[in-house]
Amino acid sequence: MSMSGRIVAQVIDSLKKMVAIGVTTKEIEDFADERIKALGGIPAFKGYRGYPSSVCISVNEQVVHGIPSDRKLKDGDIVSIDIGVFLDGFYGDAAVTISIGTIDKEAADLIRVTEESLYLGIENAVEGKRLYDISSAIQKHVEENGFSVVRLFVGHGIGRELHEEPQIPNYGVPGQGPRLKRGMTLAIEPMVNAGGHEVIVLEDGWTAVTKDGKRSAHFEHTVLVTQDKPRILTKNN
Repeated sequence: MSMSGRIVAQVIDSLKKMVAIGVTTKEIEDFADERIKALGGIPAFKGYRGYPSSVCISVNEQVVHGIPSDRKLKDGDIVSIDIGVFLDGFYGDAAVTISIGTIDKEAADLIRVTEESLYLGIENAVEGKRLYDISSAIQKHVEENGFSVVRLFVGHGIGRELHEEPQIPNYGVPGQGPRLKRGMTLAIEPMVNAGGHEVIVLEDGWTAVTKDGKRSAHFEHTVLVTQDKPRILTKNN
């Protein structure tokens, strides 16, 4: 899992340099697909439950599972890129939201708060804590900053399968849920809306958008639960 996670991290770092005004989301997918394979991995999302692309790319009001297309990124857009890699029987999964050109304050705050909430959640991925300690830390930070956490989609366990138990909501009561144990591997992924938490899925059966049309951000890491400091498997040192 450390090896698959390392590939995810390397691809995301490369994408941060190539994503820009005028680039299409399909070009981003093609670049990511090539990089994953060049590094020895297999794109995990391609064909998963019928998903048609190698990565998920969601722009502005799109929350998750956006299908890459000829859509060109514009100045002021925010784009969330979700990448999964399969390698030698194990999965790694991470997501990042990137600003395009000059974005307004609300978008900048949304991205910052979502990423901060991810790391606050990760801090609670420690042996002896409860699952919803992660969830509540995310929710508290997001709502204190005037945003809302998506409730229709959640984080998840990950390992030999891309999605395993337990589900990890981005909201909840601290001290509740199963107790965390060393060796558990979790995909923690706050999805945060500038407006209300409600989302709808478009006719393509995949792309989820905010019901009120406001923007959304998404950050994710695959994390190993340890006795003390959690180990992030999808982040370069």
